Amino acid sequence: QVHLGESGGGLVQAGGSLRLSCVASGRTFQSYVMGWFRQAPGKEREFVAAVSRSGSTPYYGDSVKGRFTISRDNAKNTVFLQMSSLKLEDTAVYYCAAESGGSVYIATTYDYWGQGTQVTVST
Repeated sequence: QVHLGESGGGLVQAGGSLRLSCVASGRTFQSYVMGWFRQAPGKEREFVAAVSRSGSTPYYGDSVKGRFTISRDNAKNTVFLQMSSLKLEDTAVYYCAAESGGSVYIATTYDYWGQGTQVTVST
């Protein structure tokens, strides 16, 4: 069992930056690919980014490429999402997730989810 807890969300002006963190419980953090998804009201959950077990390979959704950076610290059981040049359309609840196998882009392949953290981008 893995428990995930996100933090770092909040209100930010368009063009600004935020850094999300997700801390995982347990001793098997490094065995999971870690991902970030987001869901805006009335929309489906959207893939944002994922990072390989070692942290050497990142994956990004098209809408965030070049603006967001995912990283992980396996010694601290933590995955980060650095968000820059934020846009109004980035407003959503952001979820951290862990998966042990399958496509990193598909939400249903993830085994564990956090509760989410709200990110609101304003004008």
